[in-house]
Amino acid sequence: MPELKVKGVTIIETFAEAFPMVGTRIIITAPTMEWAEISARTMTGFATSVIACGAEAGIERRLGRNETLDGRPGVAVLLFTMDANKLQTQLRNRVGQCVLTSPGSACFAGLEGEKKLKLGASLRFFGDGWQVSKLIGGRRFWRIPVMDGEFVCEATTGLTKKAVGGGNLLVLGKSHASVLAACTRAVKAIAEVPDVITPFPGGIVRSGSKVGSKYKGQIASTNDAYCPSLKGAVKTELPLSVEAVMEIVIDGLTFDAVHEAMHVGIHAIARGGAKEGVTHITAGNYGGNLGPHHFHLKEIVG
Repeated sequence: MPELKVKGVTIIETFAEAFPMVGTRIIITAPTMEWAEISARTMTGFATSVIACGAEAGIERRLGRNETLDGRPGVAVLLFTMDANKLQTQLRNRVGQCVLTSPGSACFAGLEGEKKLKLGASLRFFGDGWQVSKLIGGRRFWRIPVMDGEFVCEATTGLTKKAVGGGNLLVLGKSHASVLAACTRAVKAIAEVPDVITPFPGGIVRSGSKVGSKYKGQIASTNDAYCPSLKGAVKTELPLSVEAVMEIVIDGLTFDAVHEAMHVGIHAIARGGAKEGVTHITAGNYGGNLGPHHFHLKEIVG
């Protein structure tokens, strides 16, 4: 069977294995885009993986004044966990500690849905009895007095149980610089796709993991088959010419959104062609035992 190539970059005929998650979107606004981004970045900090962070979160996109309820600059944030109760806890804690505290901020629902998560409905108690509820156009908001004025927060936001976590691409290349450049290009392209985030630092993972470890109690450990420095010591998946591997992990509100993000990502990675040092694009899976969502690279490329 002939190899599948895009501009000389080999696409391994495998699949990314992803799993069900629950997710939500909130909208953070502030007097300036700088402050909206500060609030959003703080809220989505330490949210790369549910393995240890409790949630996976990131900035979906920036919003103009004509796209927000209060006519101020805003940022859309996506937040994912493995179940609704954990999502409620993460949402309350992150908005309460990182958005409520941020100068001039406000917080609104960013997702419709029959199932709801509490926003202002839980944070209102910070007002110590001075909080005020307003119903506008069928939507309930809480106004909580704070030292720089008041924190306006919508009572609830929607919840989806159709979210998908763990879509991924592994990028192999002849140098650290070439792989990093290709992944950076891909993350930028994926950022234009609605309903998805790449939760790791700068959207890129250099420490991909496998399930389990030789050490008791360690649930994940380094993906030794993809570590260039271990090519001579383990059953490697790497050609001799590969000196660096990086991963892009994608979470989305829907299967289709993750599929589109992976499509865009593959073509962005391969844009420079093999001459720039990227040799292969593949994906991580556990033989179908981790999750029900399988993203086959051969189908995604087309």
